[in-house]
Amino acid sequence: MIMSGIAGSSGRLTDLVAIGALTSLIPRQVLDAVVAAHGCREQRVRKLPAHVVIYLLIALCLYPDDDYEEVAEKLTGMLALMPGACWEAPTRGAITQARQRLGSEAVREVFRQVARPAATESTPGAWLNRWRVMAIDGFVIDLPDTQANVAEFSRDSAGGYETAFPQARVVAISECASHAIVAADVAGCWAGEQTLSFSLYEQLNEEMLLTADRGFYSFAAWNQARHSGAHLLWRVQAGLRPYWLCDLDDGSWLAVITKPTGLRRSQKDRLREAARQSRDLDPDDAVIVRVVDYAVPDRKGEHIRLITSILDPAEATAEDLAHCYHDRWEAETGIDQLKTHLRGPGRILRSRTPELVY
Repeated sequence: MIMSGIAGSSGRLTDLVAIGALTSLIPRQVLDAVVAAHGCREQRVRKLPAHVVIYLLIALCLYPDDDYEEVAEKLTGMLALMPGACWEAPTRGAITQARQRLGSEAVREVFRQVARPAATESTPGAWLNRWRVMAIDGFVIDLPDTQANVAEFSRDSAGGYETAFPQARVVAISECASHAIVAADVAGCWAGEQTLSFSLYEQLNEEMLLTADRGFYSFAAWNQARHSGAHLLWRVQAGLRPYWLCDLDDGSWLAVITKPTGLRRSQKDRLREAARQSRDLDPDDAVIVRVVDYAVPDRKGEHIRLITSILDPAEATAEDLAHCYHDRWEAETGIDQLKTHLRGPGRILRSRTPELVY
């Protein structure tokens, strides 16, 4: 009775579409605002208005073994049970057309608005001192082997080999404790993780401590990420040789790193001398970092070198930082949950055109 009255007052059965978890995490008003801002609202009454299409996209990920029609039935099946309703779930073709009308930019904007860290102050492992522990990492997703997908995403990976399917590369920033992804970007598999990461650093904030493995470090990337106000804890390649400044009581040491190109030897010497005298440095030319070196016994004594922007051991000791860095593997666990356990091993994305992939 109440639902029938609502339907009668709104004139649209699809306004009642709801999966409890989805509508509580992604409020309808957020979707309506994004749809209006991106001009993708339908011009006439349809079975699949734009806000329902967004919920349907998420449901397609939650039910990877079901086809389009089955997922639509799960999402909107309640409508067929309403008194006086003549409801039939949309066809696969109708769903594809609705996705095309919506476009990828509206979906990106919804993600940007609702993707947030999920851990609380009491969540184990979520914090180091006052900083929320985050990680950046990447993965690839196999796509349908269509001519359009091959043209956009390619089979030629950044690693220099040809893949069996065209692949999309995703780089994401996630919260280590909750595995919640808060920022992400997508390109073809030819794109490197470090290249994709630049678009994400501006979404960090002063509350965060970003961990990263050695594939993400460059002088430019470090500066870009630090510009956000977040603190950093990154592993670096063995070939990086920071210039020693002084040892610290906890076994770590302070160092200066100069820009690798565009500086003469004499300029680097002047910057190092300025660092020794604690004078201000132009971050475009040189930065002060704290270095933590340690070996991992169960990896045959593998040497790990970390650099961090947390310069004071009183805020985080070398041991604290080493433990924190290894929490970065939680990000890979989260990726494994998405790729293997939620979607299923070896599963190929549904979308047959680049716009729908994005």
